[in-house]
Amino acid sequence: MRRFICFILIMFPVGCLSGCMTGPDYQRPVVNTPQSFRFAAKEAQDTANTTWWRQFQDPVLDRLITEALANNKNVQIAAANIEQAAGVLMQARSPLFPQVNYSANATRERGSELNAVPVSPSIPNPQTSLQILAGANWEIDLWGRIRRLTEAARANLLASEEARRGIILSLVASVASSYMQLRGLDEQVQVAKDSRAIYGESLRIFQLQFKHGQVPQLNVAQAQSQYETAAAAIPPLESQIAQTENAISILLGRNPASIPRGKSIFAMSLPDIPAGLPSELLTRRPDIRQSEQTLIAANAQIGAARAQYFPTISLTAGVGAASADLSNLFQGPARIWSYAGSLTGPIFTAGAIAGQVQQAEASQKAALLSYEAAIQNAFADVDNALIARQKTEEQLAAQARLVAALKEYSYFARLQYDAGYSAYITVLNAEQQLFPARLNYAQTRASVLASFVKLYQATGGGWVMEAEKMTEKPSAAASVSGEKMAAVEKPGSKEKLPDKGSVAAGEGELKEKADER
Repeated sequence: MRRFICFILIMFPVGCLSGCMTGPDYQRPVVNTPQSFRFAAKEAQDTANTTWWRQFQDPVLDRLITEALANNKNVQIAAANIEQAAGVLMQARSPLFPQVNYSANATRERGSELNAVPVSPSIPNPQTSLQILAGANWEIDLWGRIRRLTEAARANLLASEEARRGIILSLVASVASSYMQLRGLDEQVQVAKDSRAIYGESLRIFQLQFKHGQVPQLNVAQAQSQYETAAAAIPPLESQIAQTENAISILLGRNPASIPRGKSIFAMSLPDIPAGLPSELLTRRPDIRQSEQTLIAANAQIGAARAQYFPTISLTAGVGAASADLSNLFQGPARIWSYAGSLTGPIFTAGAIAGQVQQAEASQKAALLSYEAAIQNAFADVDNALIARQKTEEQLAAQARLVAALKEYSYFARLQYDAGYSAYITVLNAEQQLFPARLNYAQTRASVLASFVKLYQATGGGWVMEAEKMTEKPSAAASVSGEKMAAVEKPGSKEKLPDKGSVAAGEGELKEKADER
């Protein structure tokens, strides 16, 4: 046993200190990033690390996002994937250390005394054989194959963590966007119901007037068309509401059900525009960091594949005892031991190793292109979100002016009709234009709110780390055999409260956020 322990203690540091790693060491590719975004806003604020959805100042939305982060199934699946990747890392790095095992055998055997060669009287029959053995085997990672595989597994683990953060980013944005859509649909239904009630009262009055011969039947038919137009708009809107509620329920990790409501889309505050440079997306966006970790893993696989060209050195050792009698098993004469070394290497593999190296190099090229494409797509996402935010605010301001103008048009048309200066068709034309304009105004307001959600989703930021704290952390990801894994740079997360001076735009108020800016 003493020799066995000395053998392990001597060879362990030799294996750790000797050898080199084959394959290229990873270096972050040089990426050509623009100096600024095409549609960067001058009024942008440093809010990338805040829980931005609270700036809408809707407690119901805050609760929905908290519930989604705690119960969403995709987040839980991603957490399980992290635990699986942590197990793969633990398995990949285990060959760096000696593998110690044990075995014990006990047999009792009787030979036939009628064989051609009879059993010697001096040999016991039956025979007893007892053996207990502790063994160790160790592959010295002289060329870095195991270390490269460990590097790849570690990168895959970090990529799994970034994939989880990407799901959290998308989840928060999806819940917020769906909630804005739901509240926009609620507003449109209310507009349609209010219009239906007004048109219904007009229809009732015209029917009474027609009954007494005061108006022609044409006016009744026109009023009827107004009423039915508003009535027909309600069912599809209510259908969309139910479908949106079901979608939000799934995001919350619950069965389809109704969703509570908070503030109206006109009472919610508009968040600040997040500031940032294009280069900061490399550390803000989980999808970019996931792509880089995938590239690191692919790069390490090249070294692991190339290491197969070199010989493999393995050491084995064993110590134990063997005896025919249990009482003598642990006596000095029963002691047995052995140790050996082996060296194996390829001579001719018919392209097997070369094929694996070629696969690894091609996979690294594909991962590099995917990394570059992820960065370019991120730049485009932010620019698209910035221009969408800007133009939807301009559209909202124009839509508000349109609604105001059509209200005046309808008001004066009604006055002229009541005074007998115009036919009812003039009133009908005015109100037929006002009704869809009011629907579009509510829809555009919801789009403005959703554009801010898209902008925060596109820019990423430390708020993902804040949202991650609201989820159930995977247990295996925190520590893997006491090893400190390579940490990805995490931006700070200093909370910033929204400004109290929020915009509450109503149909009767034409002061819009875009105009104020």
